[in-house]
Amino acid sequence: MTKKETRKKMHKHSKHEKEKKELENLNNKIKELTDSLQRLQAEFENYKKRVEKEKQDSIKYASQGLIVKLLPIVDSFEIALKNHKDQNKFLEGMKLIFSQFYSTLEKEGLKQINPLNEKFDPYKHEVMMHEKSDNLDNTITEVLQKGYILNDKIIRHAKVKIAKNK
Repeated sequence: MTKKETRKKMHKHSKHEKEKKELENLNNKIKELTDSLQRLQAEFENYKKRVEKEKQDSIKYASQGLIVKLLPIVDSFEIALKNHKDQNKFLEGMKLIFSQFYSTLEKEGLKQINPLNEKFDPYKHEVMMHEKSDNLDNTITEVLQKGYILNDKIIRHAKVKIAKNK
């Protein structure tokens, strides 16, 4: 074998080694990226599970704050029920408890819809009856059941009787 052939063979061998090393580096990089991707996927799955659990807990305990605020009213009811023999005191106690209860609901954002003598509004009121009246047409003449708004959302329409001109 000549020097030229030997050099060619060594150059080919060197080139082959270089390509082999490059391939090995690429395979290592692929393995590294694959491992990284698998870790990220696992972390993301854990994150999703944690967020779902937090969401379920949030739903499960959403009313906790309100219930804590209502417990003093439960206490008041228990006291009133123990002292039910004196009718006047019992009635006065019930009025105080109702006031305490309604005040707590208002603090939570509850507002009453009491539309007596207002113009009928189908977004706030539900007509239950009509009556012939000298009042303006579609004026609410009686509130049969109060409606309620929680913050800015109607949670129960007021049930009303409205005037219909003769």
